[in-house]
Amino acid sequence: MMESSLGLSEEKCVATVKAVEHRGGQKEPRLLSLLERSGEFVLAVLANPDSVVSSPQPDLYIPINSHFQIVREAEEALLIDIPLNSSLRVRLRGEKVPELLVELQEDERSQSFVSQVKRAKQHAESKTSVPKSQEALAAPPPRKGSVPVAPQRGASRSVNAAPPAVANLARNSVPGSPKSNSLGRHTNSDPTLLLASDFGFEDNFNHALKVEEKKNQQNRGSTTTTTTTTTNTTNTTGPPSRDRLPAPPLPPRKGSYTPSAPLPATPPTRDRGPPPVQNMTPVRTDFRTSAGDRNATWTDSPSSNTMRQALLSQGQREGIIRHRMAKKEKEYVDINNFRFFTGTWNVNGQSPDSTLEAWLCCDPDPPDVYALGFQELDLSTEAFFYMDSSKEQQWVDVVERSLHPKAKYRRVCIIRLVGMMLVVFVNREHLSHIRDVVTETVGTGIMGKMGNKGGVAARFVFHNTSFCFVNSHLAAHVDDFERRNQDYKDICARMSFHVPESPPLSIVKHDVVIWLGDLNYRLFQLDASEVKRFIAGNDLRKLQEYDQLNIQRQTKKAFTDFMEGEINFIPTYKYDPKTNHWDSSGKCRTPAWCDRVLWRGSNVKQLHYRSHMELKTSDHKPVSSLFSIGVKVVNDQRYKKVFEDTVRMLDRMENDFLPSLSLTRTDFTFENMKFRQLQLQCFQITNDGQVPCHFAFIPKLNDTQYCKNWLRAEPSDGYLEPNETLEIHLEVYVSKDSVTLLNSGEDKIEDILVLHLDRGKDYFITISGNYLPSCFGTSLETLCRMKKPIREIPVTKLIDLEKARMNVLLADSAGTEDKPLKIPKEVWLLVNHLFTKACHQEDLFQTPGLQEELQGIIDCLDTSIPDNIPGCNHSVAEALLIFLEALPEPVVCYELYQRCLDCTHDSRLCKQLISQLPRAHRNVFRYLMAFLRELLKHSLDNNLTASLLASLFASLLVRPPPNLVSRQTSHERQKANDFILGFLMAGDDE
Repeated sequence: MMESSLGLSEEKCVATVKAVEHRGGQKEPRLLSLLERSGEFVLAVLANPDSVVSSPQPDLYIPINSHFQIVREAEEALLIDIPLNSSLRVRLRGEKVPELLVELQEDERSQSFVSQVKRAKQHAESKTSVPKSQEALAAPPPRKGSVPVAPQRGASRSVNAAPPAVANLARNSVPGSPKSNSLGRHTNSDPTLLLASDFGFEDNFNHALKVEEKKNQQNRGSTTTTTTTTTNTTNTTGPPSRDRLPAPPLPPRKGSYTPSAPLPATPPTRDRGPPPVQNMTPVRTDFRTSAGDRNATWTDSPSSNTMRQALLSQGQREGIIRHRMAKKEKEYVDINNFRFFTGTWNVNGQSPDSTLEAWLCCDPDPPDVYALGFQELDLSTEAFFYMDSSKEQQWVDVVERSLHPKAKYRRVCIIRLVGMMLVVFVNREHLSHIRDVVTETVGTGIMGKMGNKGGVAARFVFHNTSFCFVNSHLAAHVDDFERRNQDYKDICARMSFHVPESPPLSIVKHDVVIWLGDLNYRLFQLDASEVKRFIAGNDLRKLQEYDQLNIQRQTKKAFTDFMEGEINFIPTYKYDPKTNHWDSSGKCRTPAWCDRVLWRGSNVKQLHYRSHMELKTSDHKPVSSLFSIGVKVVNDQRYKKVFEDTVRMLDRMENDFLPSLSLTRTDFTFENMKFRQLQLQCFQITNDGQVPCHFAFIPKLNDTQYCKNWLRAEPSDGYLEPNETLEIHLEVYVSKDSVTLLNSGEDKIEDILVLHLDRGKDYFITISGNYLPSCFGTSLETLCRMKKPIREIPVTKLIDLEKARMNVLLADSAGTEDKPLKIPKEVWLLVNHLFTKACHQEDLFQTPGLQEELQGIIDCLDTSIPDNIPGCNHSVAEALLIFLEALPEPVVCYELYQRCLDCTHDSRLCKQLISQLPRAHRNVFRYLMAFLRELLKHSLDNNLTASLLASLFASLLVRPPPNLVSRQTSHERQKANDFILGFLMAGDDE
């Protein structure tokens, strides 16, 4: 083990890794380092990894002794709360230090780091000769230079790779290294198995690993490779894209991002070819290439190392260098064409019954990349509720056996959400040029969470071009084209690829986007016989005039910026399974082109667009599209010249000029803000200085976010060239997370944004407005005291009611005039509507409502006591769920949450617990259970089951306290489901 390069010979760094700490609902970046001091081990925590170069001083030391504990957090996904990232959560406990919950990248380096910390603890416990009084070391005073330099963003290396300052130390801590340290020898064994041994569940690990692999592949943003593939990660950054997303009906309320300037990228190796710079914001990758794939290039030469080290000291200008390099990209890239095969198939829950070569090998020349999307892969209850499917591997196996025989392929990634699966393969020759692979999922079912409809996506960088593939299954039924449009907008707004230290990356912020899937757009205004007559006459062009997708694109309602090739094949839906005959069932579905492939981006040429009638497994036919896509490939020598010229130019400019901005507006007023109603305003900023500048919205003093959680600025940071102008959008959106404080008057539509200019001054932007209170987000007790709509009650009285809501529980004996309602009138109106009009509604609580109707229902309940609630049954059902989700205190109060879980085995205890709820909560719970039991009596019509309702309503009625949300396990969720299920299965007298 080498000594720390920072100059402390008595202190040695064993390993270091980046992490994210979870605290109070926020995520903060951290750097963890395992240090050895004279045979004793200490875990050092640096609160701001980005400052490690200028001030490498840890904020916390945790002695590793008999009091030290490291415990892995269980994290399994269920239907309502699906984790999207592949991560490893561990809880750290030490003597006289606060407990920490940290999240690490789930890769070899993190697993090795955890293993070494475990061995350090074993080493400490084995030293029985050490007196007890010395085991609990007091936290030593922090010393400069005691933490290794953090891995720098932008370098052409792994995200988790050791920085140059500790490059040799990393060799001692990477599995497979021939060297070892005092913690014991490393072996070449599987690091996952090593981690299993360290955490003490080795005996059952083989079985558990198979289960976890399935869950990770479908529910988290994990990418997998075949057994012959190892992985490597890189990270680069670039300026934010100017593309705008569709206005989100439910924009995600993310935490603030405080950017740090990334390093300029080093040029690629000649045989790997990852781009040093790209015009996209990068994300982390779970994809790695073996060390044997890398050859030495000029990046390892003394001259380039000197240049890289010189830039380390430049701080904020590093991001500007990257920005300038992206602007000059055309000067150092060549456009080379590659063949991309994309395919989509709705397999109707069937297992493969034949080879897929007729689909995947229909061209004489092999493609360079395959991207294949499947829908309705598994229609079983297990897939819908437990995210587990045996059919996933069956289809992956048959795909791998059917790839083009003239090339060898490696799997880049796979992602599945219920029945939607996307798998990407690349020709082995190009494997080393793929990087930054990330996968994500978005469910667009009821409340935007259930995954029976939605999309799965994968993004990566190939050479210097960023790609995003989206596989989606949109809402069904001929007349529901508006729901399909809404699903598309939801996926665009909510699909976000995340990476620590970088802003989220949306679908449109890629050079090339290919969108495929069962989009479910139909042919309308024609019956089945008319459509079949057009098909028999081969008049497909005329028939496409009735295609809903073409009409929605022409009217700019959906897929506005996407292109689609000419369709020269007959509709791919619906056939009798195992045949090429149109649907002959009682429903006799009208044929339609449900299965489509669209794209956006430059240098994209579609070579073929076709269906494959030879495959008869499903009621859909598979579709494929072969593209020739021009990919930006970096020329090393030209890149080096442009890079050096850029550095010299900035040196001259920084000595002569300071940055400056001008803003078109600094005061904004948002009038009559409502719950779940988005308002947008914008202003422009112009770089009126003579040097490139970096701007960012920064938190005010003592704040952790740059704005309140109902406000967002987009983009929140970026770069501007001299005389360049950028439009900043301010979005105000009151979600369930902010509505309660606004309803009670504890918060107002008031904020001040600080726009910071690196090496320049700060600019202050004032936000003001007024908020219209809503019954959504108001407590049950307060609503029971309101005989009028909430908008008719003075704000001062609302505030008084909220403050006194705990006292009014004792008001049952008051006079008739002041006696509260038994349940809120809003709950009664919603439930009564569904009870009288929707008991037989097909797929109730499974089909999302329309956003326009949802807003109308909310306004109606806030302003009146209507005889009839506007909107369809699905919209009213979703409004009820949103109401329950927005309650500041769930129906089963937070203080009874744990007791609720503990008594699920005994129905008598469950009834006792409900009887102890506050009066309003008790009445609402019993009222809802009676209503749900009534719905189950009509399950043949509405397709509802007790398990489905229990899973859905348990997540709303039995919620863990806010401080325990991140710790909730799948076992606890299942207990909450069982609690509700017990009441649903009880008799009506319950």
